[in-house]
Amino acid sequence: MKNNKSTVVLAYSGGLDTSFCIPYLQDQGYIVVAVTVDTGGFTQAELKKIKTKAKQLGVKKHFVIDGKQQLYDQIATYIIKGNILRGGVYPLSVGPERVIQAQEVVKVAQEFKATAVAHGSTGAGNDQVRFETYFQTLAPQLEVIAPIRELSLTRAEEIKYLQSKGFEVDETKHQCSINQGLLGTTIGGQETLDSWSSVPDEAYPAVVPLNDTPQEPVELTVEFKQGLPIKLNGKKLPALKLIAQLSQLGAKHGFGKNVHLGNTILGIKGRVAFEAPAILTLIKAHQELEKLVLTKHQAFWKDHLANVYGDLLHEAQYFDPVMKDIETLIDSSQQVVSGEVKIKLHHGNCQVLGVKSPHSLMNPDVASYGEENHLWTGQEAAGFSKIFGLQSSLAYQVNKQETKS
Repeated sequence: MKNNKSTVVLAYSGGLDTSFCIPYLQDQGYIVVAVTVDTGGFTQAELKKIKTKAKQLGVKKHFVIDGKQQLYDQIATYIIKGNILRGGVYPLSVGPERVIQAQEVVKVAQEFKATAVAHGSTGAGNDQVRFETYFQTLAPQLEVIAPIRELSLTRAEEIKYLQSKGFEVDETKHQCSINQGLLGTTIGGQETLDSWSSVPDEAYPAVVPLNDTPQEPVELTVEFKQGLPIKLNGKKLPALKLIAQLSQLGAKHGFGKNVHLGNTILGIKGRVAFEAPAILTLIKAHQELEKLVLTKHQAFWKDHLANVYGDLLHEAQYFDPVMKDIETLIDSSQQVVSGEVKIKLHHGNCQVLGVKSPHSLMNPDVASYGEENHLWTGQEAAGFSKIFGLQSSLAYQVNKQETKS
């Protein structure tokens, strides 16, 4: 037990795990300062409740920090520009938030001259690694405390402890884990603990079941400027409002939910349900625009390195210098990624109907398409075809002779 009343700054979400941490850390002799970083997962009413709860639990000070714009500017922009989908499906809905949260927790810890920082992650998931990697990078002098992991507590044990301290806990709210944020929502529960069980429609908090979606589709246009969305249906909107409107539209039409199965940072397989209508719509639209304006080699290398970037971001390597190197390449590739994309949402599907750009490489003023063309003659095409396949033809003939011998 601490006797000198050292200060610890806790990354506080208001959930069961981090609520347990407050009285527990106080029992260890710490003065607790709580920091809630809003990365898009809270309403104003919820933030008010979290603040009230933190005070009831006895924190010295509670901060609510709005990190939504920072998350968009610092990270979400590269997820969109990079078309980053882990496993081909998952837009890294939660992991990147930990970068912003860790940065803000460390700032408060430095302000209060704290000796430690704390988080409520368990010993089973990715978040413990993310928080601790970022804390160690940003403030290696601070001790990191992880009470839930260190005590190996179950949810039932946490509830019992809080009740013993005189705090009421609604046990019905803690049967599954839901993390909401700007980039989407992840859902963990009994159905995600194996690779076979289906996740029921009611587990998704926003996306409407297909049977309840509108009969009529909705068409919309998204305009991009240098790789980022700036207008929805012709109306210029701040990025956060554009994402909010796309989230509502996609969810209403049943689009944006899926299940991701992949490798955790710790080396085991993990499975999580998620919904991310806005980001998935933007990635699909952006990807189609890139097909129109980027060369084959640009698209290949940019996509390859963007996948590397996404993997490193997911695996808590955001502060490795290579990330800035890759961002530079991505930014360079986006100089011509401007234009409009026409989309249809209907019964759980997002379909790209058309795309146009002033930087189009499918410009009829430069090249005609179809049976006619004006850039080469038939004889030139025949010569190209003969030379283009020459090495493959030679290799085939040589290997064929060696097989016979």
